[in-house]
Amino acid sequence: MHRDPHLHTNAALMARRRAALPAGMGQAHEIFVQRAENAEVWDVEGRRYIDFAGGIAVLNTGHRHPAVVAAVQAQLERFTHTCFQVLAYEPYVELCERLNALAPGEFAKKSFLLTSGAEAVENAVKIARAYTRRSAVIAFGGAFHGRTLLGMALTGKVVPYKQGFGPMPAEIFHGKFPCPLHGVSVEDAVASVEALFKYDVEPSRVAAIILEPVQGEGGFYVAPPAFVRALRDICDRHGIVLIADEVQTGAGRTGTFLACEQWGDVVPDLITMAKSLGGGMPLSAVIGRAEIMDAPGPGGLGGTYAGNPLACAAALAVLDAFEREQLLERSRAVGERLVAGLRAIAARHPTIGEVRGLGAMVAVELFEGGDVQRPAAALTQQIVKAAAQAGLILLSCGTHANVIRILVPLTASDAVLDEGLTILGGLFDRLAQA
Repeated sequence: MHRDPHLHTNAALMARRRAALPAGMGQAHEIFVQRAENAEVWDVEGRRYIDFAGGIAVLNTGHRHPAVVAAVQAQLERFTHTCFQVLAYEPYVELCERLNALAPGEFAKKSFLLTSGAEAVENAVKIARAYTRRSAVIAFGGAFHGRTLLGMALTGKVVPYKQGFGPMPAEIFHGKFPCPLHGVSVEDAVASVEALFKYDVEPSRVAAIILEPVQGEGGFYVAPPAFVRALRDICDRHGIVLIADEVQTGAGRTGTFLACEQWGDVVPDLITMAKSLGGGMPLSAVIGRAEIMDAPGPGGLGGTYAGNPLACAAALAVLDAFEREQLLERSRAVGERLVAGLRAIAARHPTIGEVRGLGAMVAVELFEGGDVQRPAAALTQQIVKAAAQAGLILLSCGTHANVIRILVPLTASDAVLDEGLTILGGLFDRLAQA
């Protein structure tokens, strides 16, 4: 069959996309991918891009990691699906055993698997409610916890995630997330949680407090140790379950396998994972204290595709790759290289108000003239769009849409990292006003 190349350009495919898909499906870049390898992507027109987005933190081990591909191919020869709750299989159990061993805390742990990050978050809340026999949940402004109805309610950003989708589930409350750059201290944030107990909900009705160790969509703000220590104290005082949402931070992005490992002696009760855990395959997990995880009755947890055999095989290969290739050390090295490169750009561009991050979860926040009161959302979008035209895939984020985030595969070479930073620096030189 003859294939007309004119029908398979980015523009032609975007026209088909617009006609076939709803307007609510966003599109960061009008680019259709033909193939990908590690931290590089080629579109249907043959153009090469450096991938600093990583499928939104899904590809910490890169596109098509050879070990992941081999593991999925091998599993494909055996079986693709049974539904674990009907017919069990060892890779699911082995993965849970390994996740239990990797999670922090000197106590018995259990895990189970799901398909998406939102599913993991919803099930963590279900478990916390079953364990505490309470209903309310506290999250934070700027947080992102998914696009399902409960995920939206927990998310601390109205546009575009909540707009037009209400009413939201009841008994979801939001405290302030600490951000010194925007004038919110740890003390302010803790006080905002305590204020909820005075103005909105008694602590004896709160099942869980959920937070991201580093806010993802919110702008890559890192939760300070003093803040998580205070939250742990509040939870211990009132019998509340502390949930660490590690969907974006997990699987080595921050330099440790889980970001909460960097919380010192503070340990969450439940942890959610997804994204890079499956190496590109849909997979998520909830990990937690055994006595809490056992609270729901038989049949209360599960899902038809949850813990799919192909995804389990991929995840086991991801864990092996982290050990074999020392990817946690690589994550820290990638982060240091990115921060150094971005700070060099910031040194000549006051519009970059801050370079921040944890491990290889790195971002820059832009302000007009360096004024923190004037977020540079338009410039941020201009740079992201121009970067794609120059061969670099970036993503923006942040409550004010003025943050450029970098989620490049940890397996990217130094040469590719430097090439991407050079493109980004050139764009700031051309587009950012001094």
